[in-house]
Amino acid sequence: MNKWILAALAVAVAAVPEQAFAGKKKKKYEKQQVKIEAAAAKPRPDTVRITNAARQLYGEWTIESVRGKAAVTAERPYIYLDFGGNNVYGNNGCNAINGTFALNGSKLKFANMIQTQKSCHSVTSERTVMRALAEADHYMVTRLFSIDYMTLMNQRGQVVMRLKRQNLDLLNGPWIVKELNGVNVVDKNVKMVIDIQMLTVNATSGCNIINGIVTIDPSKDLAVQFEDLKSSHNVCPNLETETKMLLALEETESCKRINDNEMALLNRKGEIVTVLRRIDLRGGAGK
Repeated sequence: MNKWILAALAVAVAAVPEQAFAGKKKKKYEKQQVKIEAAAAKPRPDTVRITNAARQLYGEWTIESVRGKAAVTAERPYIYLDFGGNNVYGNNGCNAINGTFALNGSKLKFANMIQTQKSCHSVTSERTVMRALAEADHYMVTRLFSIDYMTLMNQRGQVVMRLKRQNLDLLNGPWIVKELNGVNVVDKNVKMVIDIQMLTVNATSGCNIINGIVTIDPSKDLAVQFEDLKSSHNVCPNLETETKMLLALEETESCKRINDNEMALLNRKGEIVTVLRRIDLRGGAGK
């Protein structure tokens, strides 16, 4: 079992006056504590080769820093790249934004960017975010563990923005439930299929069929939750395993990779509640 270390992202969050939100009290967006896998040497991110941008870059990217300074804003700043019409939308930390983007090889430029006109106050102003997007000229993507990082640079090669996106595709697919709260599961019919694109989970306890939804919190690294779990309620001689699995899924707050074939689901305290072993549909469970 790999050891874990706690990486605290400390940021100074400026107070947001209530009147800036037109009488509506807002919660400050704060960086979250995350856990990353320990390594024998200091881990270095791998460069991601982009072979299918529409698939690899599509979706939501959280803005982590602007011009070398951590993004500290009233709301979570992010952009969403929609390749259906080359549209970009999101939030600059205060206002909703949208526009278009053009991508050609490593070139990535944003245009026609507009925003709503809400007034906010934060350490990282929305103007700083908008200027950085307007200045972006090209990009690169790197990966550390299961987190993808996008770096935007201007024409002079200076970094203007860094964004990140958790890559939970590693949870996709069919799994055998190997352990529940540290106890081996003997029944090999206890399985589940997780679909990150559709955000669904379908499981069998060896007796009942269980369906639910998957929730991902983009403000926390590797955060995943299983909600709205429903069982088919068949009468079974032994429901102990099913009860344990349902409780473990309800407790799940995050995940981590154990090895190429196994994933761990963790509770709020970082304790492993479930170990999943990948099923190789060509020849049974992964070895």
